[in-house]
Amino acid sequence: MGKFREISICVALAVSQVSAAAAQEGRLTVELNKFESAEGGGCRAFFLFRNETGMALEQFEMSLAVLDQGGVIDRLLTIDAAPLPAHRTTLKLFEIPGLGCDAVSEILMHDIPACKPQNADPVDCYSFLSLSSKASARLVE
Repeated sequence: MGKFREISICVALAVSQVSAAAAQEGRLTVELNKFESAEGGGCRAFFLFRNETGMALEQFEMSLAVLDQGGVIDRLLTIDAAPLPAHRTTLKLFEIPGLGCDAVSEILMHDIPACKPQNADPVDCYSFLSLSSKASARLVE
């Protein structure tokens, strides 16, 4: 039983090291690409996820704070962007209900509640995350 336990620990360490090494290969870029008015006065946000980490992410959630033109937090949103295949760019659309696009000055990524590569333990996405924006609002952490 002792040998089996040692092998299991070695396998777990090897998987963690492979995940960490893969994360060092590249970045996960989250780009707020554009806004578009949605029905009912809301705003549709287009995000591009460029996953150059070498890991397919089966879980990736972002907690976002949406700030109005005065810099005041208008609302908090949690978005599930998974799955994010490795070495691919993925487009995801998210609705910000009841708030016009011109009312958004900034989107703050204040937490990543879930970041898990396929067939591996969760990882710290902040270590390889990069944010950018081409929209009228900034995307910051």
